[in-house]
Amino acid sequence: MRRDDPVKYFFIWPAFLIVLAIAIFPLIFSLANSFTSYRLVPPSPQRFVGVANYVDLLSNPRFWHTVRTTALIALTSVALQYVIGFAIAVALARRVKGVEFFRASFLIPMLVAPVAVALVARQILNPSLGPLNQLTSLFGFSNLPFLTDAKWALGSLIAVEVWQWTPFVILLLLAGLQGLPDDVYEAAELEQASGWQQFWSITFPMMLPISVAVVFIRIVESFKIIDTVFVMTGGGPGIATETLTLFAYQEGFKKFNLGYTSALSFLFLIVVMILSMIYLALLKPYLEKYK
Repeated sequence: MRRDDPVKYFFIWPAFLIVLAIAIFPLIFSLANSFTSYRLVPPSPQRFVGVANYVDLLSNPRFWHTVRTTALIALTSVALQYVIGFAIAVALARRVKGVEFFRASFLIPMLVAPVAVALVARQILNPSLGPLNQLTSLFGFSNLPFLTDAKWALGSLIAVEVWQWTPFVILLLLAGLQGLPDDVYEAAELEQASGWQQFWSITFPMMLPISVAVVFIRIVESFKIIDTVFVMTGGGPGIATETLTLFAYQEGFKKFNLGYTSALSFLFLIVVMILSMIYLALLKPYLEKYK
């Protein structure tokens, strides 16, 4: 078959249309539900309410609290993942001693299921029986409220996210670093540029496009966090660590308020899209500069 043979579309288009239908139908169905009052328990007839669900959500302080909490966890953890991941990727790219061992070991956290990581973290950070608090008590410190205080719980969630997903950042940034041309660095060495100058003048600008992509992927994924929060804190204490996805889970699978949950899901989509557009708009001038 030639590259320009139209017969290929006979095989491609059916699969494409099936995948498109499977992807679009749930979105359309959920969007339609978001304009209705639709509750399974107690069962009630579905009725059209227009934008009432959206108005109710936008006037609900709990919704804005979950937006702030989700943004705090996502943006802080991704920033730390990028800084730590970039530093480790640069070290690995310089062929440090034992680099093969470190490459393999750094990938282990990413290969573990988030639920398993959260279960282990919850045991380690247990306020009374956790080994971390037992260790601090040996030095005369009182038990730290890792999961029972709002600020400590948020910090614990961020720490677990950083531990698990920094390897993803390392993996992609390391691939980018290994693709950089050597002649640029050889010219810099002839000019007697220091390692720090080479990093800020060569490495960082040339790595900016892949850095933007990596951070963008991680921000979008971090906004969907639910398993780690659900297992470690359950959204507590109170609703201090409740995220948007956990809020949607509470409304949809515990209260069975499907219309309200559909509206919440689309508002969640809008929040992520707005933040994504702001992020890309802020970095667009720098990307065009270093093309």
